[in-house]
Amino acid sequence: MQPGDTTRVIKRNVAGQPVWEYTGVLESFDGAALRLVAYFNVDDRDDGYFVWQRGDRFVEWHYTGRWYNVFQIFDRTTGALRGWYCNLTRPAVIENGVVAWDDLGLDVFVYPDGRTLTLDEDDFRALPLTEADRRQAEAGLADLLSRARRGERPFEG
Repeated sequence: MQPGDTTRVIKRNVAGQPVWEYTGVLESFDGAALRLVAYFNVDDRDDGYFVWQRGDRFVEWHYTGRWYNVFQIFDRTTGALRGWYCNLTRPAVIENGVVAWDDLGLDVFVYPDGRTLTLDEDDFRALPLTEADRRQAEAGLADLLSRARRGERPFEG
């Protein structure tokens, strides 16, 4: 996998079944963290805390050793930073031009001013996770929130 390569991204449910697929362009991969650029491919939708816009540019980080991924979102028209959407996941599986990740239902939105909003906690609690997976995801959430509060990469605005 080389910078500039087209990369397939497969979002899977907790059972590992594909639920959404799209492509992006690889920017970097060091074996632990992969960064790619993709464009939001779903119609505009207002979720109350954020308006999703078809064509927004996403800079995505997927990790082989962390229990989350991070999508930095830039406005489709102005290019301005709109925030970061973070999914709690099992560590990504990255091989042969494909990034696959298992969504664990729990999400965090980080606003450009650093405020955070934890989402879908009921969905997370309802998932049939092992106790070990639940503990790992909760530790991932704590790590993610700590990094966001400190403005660590990728939460630099």
